[in-house]
Amino acid sequence: MTGGWVLHVDLDQFLAAVEQARHPELRGKPVVIGGNGDPTERAVVATASYEAREFGIQSGMPLRTAAKRCPEAIFLPSDAPAYEEVSERVMAALRGLDVVVEVIGWDEAFLGVRTGDPEAFAALVRDTVREATGLSCSVGIGDNKLRAKIATGFAKPAGIYRLTRDNWVEVMADRPTDALWGIGGKTSRKLAEMGVGTVAQLARSSPETLAARFGPRMGPWYRTLALGAGDPEVTATPWIARSRSRETTFQRNLTEPGQISEQVAALARRVTQDVLDEGRPAVRVAVKVRFAPFITQTRSMTLPEPTTSAGDIERAALTVLEKFESGRPVRLLGVRAEFEPPPED
Repeated sequence: MTGGWVLHVDLDQFLAAVEQARHPELRGKPVVIGGNGDPTERAVVATASYEAREFGIQSGMPLRTAAKRCPEAIFLPSDAPAYEEVSERVMAALRGLDVVVEVIGWDEAFLGVRTGDPEAFAALVRDTVREATGLSCSVGIGDNKLRAKIATGFAKPAGIYRLTRDNWVEVMADRPTDALWGIGGKTSRKLAEMGVGTVAQLARSSPETLAARFGPRMGPWYRTLALGAGDPEVTATPWIARSRSRETTFQRNLTEPGQISEQVAALARRVTQDVLDEGRPAVRVAVKVRFAPFITQTRSMTLPEPTTSAGDIERAALTVLEKFESGRPVRLLGVRAEFEPPPED
C-alpha cells in the first residue's frame, strides 16, 4: 500500500520515564508513581516503570499493595506540570515532521502520514522523540485509528508493528474481546456470558442479539470493532478535555453522612474553578465513591442547562450523592464535571 497511513505514537511508561529522565539514578529501578508518593497512605498507582511491572504492579492498584509486592520500589508523587511540559515537547517534535498530528492524551497521538514505507517513517518518529526528549515510544501502523492503536500494544516497548485489513484476522481472530480498543473487562465478561469469548466470535455475532443486550448503539458497535473497522482520518484538531475532575483519598474512612456531604461539596467547588478556567460550561455532573475496602461506584446526572455556577454544580453533586447507599465507610470521593462534546466537522 502506497499513500495514507495512520500511525499511533505511544510514549513508553511515560510518567515513570519522565522521572527517570530527570533523575538518572532511578533508571533500571522499580519506580511507582501515585498519590503523594507515600505507600503508607491511601492512594493508587498512576503508573509503574517496567521494572516495577515485573512484580505485578499495575495502574489503579493501591500503593500499599504495590509496596507489598515490591518492597524495594521507589515511590514518587505525581507531578502534572512536569509531565505536561514534556508532553508539549513531544507533540511539537512530531509536528516538526510535517505530518498531521492528532493529540489524544499526554502520552499518545495519531499521525496522518503519506509514505510508501511506513516502517521507515515510524523509525524516524522514534528517533525524533528520543532526540527531543530522551524518551522512547512505540509506534503502531494501521489503515485506520483502531488498527493503529491496537498495533501499538504489539509494538511495546519501543517497537514498531503493522496491523491492517491484510493481517487482521490472522492476528486478532483468536484473541479475547478485551483485546479490542473500546472493550473493557466488564463488557468482555458480559460477552463471555453470551458465549462470545473471542474477536472472531464477536465478528460473527448477530447485531440484533448484541443490540438486545447492550443497546441499539453500543451492541452493533462492538461487532464493528471486531471487524476492525475504524476512522481512517487524522485531524489536527487540538485535544479538548471532555471533563474536569477532582478526587480525594482519605487516610481514615469517612462514616458520618455530614462529613461525606461536606467533602463532596468542597470537591464540587474545586471542580467549578476548573470549569471556569476551561471556559466551557458543564452539562453533566458525576460523583465517584470508593467504599471500604475497595469497591468503587459512580453515579451521575445531566444538568437542567449548561452552567459554570458553583452553586449549581455543588447542588447537583449533592443530589447525585443521594443515589448511593448510605451507612458504608468511604475511603475516596470524587466529583467530575463533563462538558458538551465538541461538534464534529
